[in-house]
Amino acid sequence: MTQRVVILGAAGRDFHNFNVYFRDDPDYEVVAFTATQIPDIEGRRYPPELAGSRYPEGIPIEAEEELDRLISEQRVDLAVFSYSDVTHEHVMHVGSRAMAAGASFMLLGARQTMLESQVPVVAVCAARTGAGKSQTSRRVSAIKRVVVVRHPMPYGDLTVQAVQRFASFEDLDAHDVTIEEREEYEPHLSAGSVVYAGVDYERILRQAEQEADIVIWDGGNNDLPFFAPDLFIVVVDPLRPDHAQRYHPGETNVRMADVVVINKIGTAAFEDVETTRRITVELNPAAVVIDAASPIFVDDGEAIRGKSVLVVEDGPTLTHGEMAYGAGWVAARRYGAATIVDPRPYAVGSIRETFEKYPTTGAVLPAMGYGDVQMAELAETIHNAVADLVLVATPIDLRRLIEFDKPALRVHYELQEIGEPTLDEVLMRFLQTAGATELRKSAAS
Repeated sequence: MTQRVVILGAAGRDFHNFNVYFRDDPDYEVVAFTATQIPDIEGRRYPPELAGSRYPEGIPIEAEEELDRLISEQRVDLAVFSYSDVTHEHVMHVGSRAMAAGASFMLLGARQTMLESQVPVVAVCAARTGAGKSQTSRRVSAIKRVVVVRHPMPYGDLTVQAVQRFASFEDLDAHDVTIEEREEYEPHLSAGSVVYAGVDYERILRQAEQEADIVIWDGGNNDLPFFAPDLFIVVVDPLRPDHAQRYHPGETNVRMADVVVINKIGTAAFEDVETTRRITVELNPAAVVIDAASPIFVDDGEAIRGKSVLVVEDGPTLTHGEMAYGAGWVAARRYGAATIVDPRPYAVGSIRETFEKYPTTGAVLPAMGYGDVQMAELAETIHNAVADLVLVATPIDLRRLIEFDKPALRVHYELQEIGEPTLDEVLMRFLQTAGATELRKSAAS
């Protein structure tokens, strides 16, 4: 008997789970997706071009708030949880809603959802959003002939975005990507790497394999890799020392990891670092543990001293990452800002709604930019704020996208290992095992 299914997601993992597990299986009929975390996803449809011949009209995407009604009206047999960066308690509250409405509740695991690659895969994931995965991915991608495949962020036309290849900044403009996408793609492009992303990751992987000796999976949030990794690196954050065992699916990542990077040792309290280390070892005693920091660099740090400063931070780190501050706030304090301007009184539109939805966000501005309207509201919020200076601590230079009405400085951060082992040592051992020592850029240059 065919089971009727609803897939709970956030325009990423949910689509992948459908593509690799449900799309062609006649034992299941997916009647709807639900959406959360990301604005303006609900109300659309997963298009028939991607849904396949069994779904000639596509599949509707509803708000997760409608889950109980959907299960009842659509006679849903199975609700499949398919998004990340939430507490274990949150997962089971959603599961309780689904079961109370009459459906069974399901989580798909690695074996059911990870695609096998014909070339070696190095995956970089995290226990939480904002742990420092991006700078770790940049370090790992210093391997020659790699292609970076990024966790999906399909916020536009899903059919057009099925397979996206980025080799230049002009490609970003051609695909009309959001700030969130630029933050992840630009640093890799600046380092000379080709980046793939999109919706259909079977097609993406097969195309990426044609131009890479090694594929780097660059994870999103704290989600699992979509590709089966030959080397699995997971970053944990001692500023949130117990989150590795409290958040889904970050705990799964830590338990599966070959290498765990304890980042931010330079800014976290010693006791929190040791708590993070203890939890890491308890979850995965076989993993190689690397200690690391993310040192902060500012274009002209002395220009901050004595100024009133508006700090703009990475959006997801502050929102569902639940951090109250990031690298920009640390830089403002370190370089002697007179005051850090609270942006909340100046926020407009969806930026104001973001602060209301995520009250843990502190006196810093999340760089939300999921579309032209939200980008304009971000710019208006920056314009409204009464400050001498703006500190831009996002992975991209917002000054290229937004016209600032006040001076702005960039804050950069990179991964720096402390002691041994180092990522270079781990990667060299991996490359030797893969028979690919000549692929290191340092060896080839």
